[in-house]
Amino acid sequence: MTRRRLGMAMVGILLILLVATAWGSWYMVDLSLGDLSGRDIATRMQDLRQEAPDVARWADSLREARVMRDTSMTTRDGRQLHAVYAPADSLTAATIVILHGYTCNYVSTLKIARMFRDRLGLNVFMPDLHGHGLSDGDEVQMGWKDADDVMVWLPLASSLFCDSREARIAVQGVSMGASTTMNLSGKDYPRQVRCFIEDCGFTSVWEELGSELKKRFGLPEFPLLYTSSLLCKMRYGWSFGEASSVEMVRRCKAPMLFIHGDSDDFVPTRMVYDLYEAKPQPKQLWVTKDTDHAHSFRNHPEEYERRVRKFLEDAGVLQRNPKNNL
Repeated sequence: MTRRRLGMAMVGILLILLVATAWGSWYMVDLSLGDLSGRDIATRMQDLRQEAPDVARWADSLREARVMRDTSMTTRDGRQLHAVYAPADSLTAATIVILHGYTCNYVSTLKIARMFRDRLGLNVFMPDLHGHGLSDGDEVQMGWKDADDVMVWLPLASSLFCDSREARIAVQGVSMGASTTMNLSGKDYPRQVRCFIEDCGFTSVWEELGSELKKRFGLPEFPLLYTSSLLCKMRYGWSFGEASSVEMVRRCKAPMLFIHGDSDDFVPTRMVYDLYEAKPQPKQLWVTKDTDHAHSFRNHPEEYERRVRKFLEDAGVLQRNPKNNL
């Protein structure tokens, strides 16, 4: 083969690789950030009626009594955000903001919301994150920019149930909602926020997508994760590398409870140890036995309630004497 032909062949191969990488990057970004199935509240409610009919009946009864209500707000960039809230049976200044996971919406938080409201006596506030439920958005933000939207909700969550000066707020999230929680914890959040509970959140978008890339497609991080991250930056203004919950928890001074299943392969269990190590005191860690992704509450409901109650009491959100919860 002549040098010219060899050069042309190499250029051809290079062009094929470039096209394949570009297509793969576009596919990966759309696959990971373009799934908007979390908008479908009706389907999620149908699923809930099948999986936990008692929880669905509970939510229906609160709706019928107009105890559980919807609220919305408009962000500075003109997006409409949606949330659902319900006050506790007894007047209290203690509120839990509950954040759902990837391609879910507030409906997926109702199971644990019932525990927080009916068993622990907290007001519950459940936002739909960007691109989920009834909130605007054309893409999933993987908990990164979602933390900014939760910051916008916090003044309302502080004033909705009591005098905002007296509010005591905890933020809890599962999976992507847990990473949103951790990303929020490193920001300059209002003083009413006393503590955070993260349940099976990932260390960073880079590590989570890299783990899925290897597990689902058998591919290394290079080059696809790098080019996909660049494409995300160009399209949405943030990169996979900067979206690091580990770095955000390093800045957090409030108490945080870390919860993770010991058999989680979607958000690998090893991630919780890196997160826990990065977080300054005060902090607590509970790795649940025989538990896969996002099922710690389902598999260990009594222990979950006991540990969360104790954590909220230690953080000052719940008073040990229920009569003093105002």
